[in-house]
Amino acid sequence: MIDKNQAIQQQLRELFESQNLAVLATHRSRQPYASLVAFYATEDLKHLFFVTPKTTRKFENLKADAKVAMLVNSTTNQAVDFHQAVSVTVVGTAAEIVGPERQPILKRYLEKHPYLEDFVRSPSCALVRVSAKSYFMVQNFQNVMELHLNQ
Repeated sequence: MIDKNQAIQQQLRELFESQNLAVLATHRSRQPYASLVAFYATEDLKHLFFVTPKTTRKFENLKADAKVAMLVNSTTNQAVDFHQAVSVTVVGTAAEIVGPERQPILKRYLEKHPYLEDFVRSPSCALVRVSAKSYFMVQNFQNVMELHLNQ
């Protein structure tokens, strides 16, 4: 029998596999900022990754404060979304990945997003890891489930 946390984790994996984009929320000087990013999530749900140019506002915000949230959802902009869409907020901390662990992660990232290879390989881009602390999943527009990771 699958327990509640295992069921939530399975739903998260299915959502993350089916979606390519997430909204990243950062902030700086008490001002929030949202960005659309192409992401990849690890099977164990501990990390999500995205690539961004180092000259962007989001990257500057991450350097100033590593606390972030990411929103991933299955909406289609149709009325049925109110009953069928799943929306997940991931709360965690972000850090640029450099050194030897960068290449294996980029390889997995590009398996999901092969059309971004030129962008990802640019020396002006940073690979960012979000270490997830908590997941907040909303279904049926109001049913909220939480999953907190021990790191």
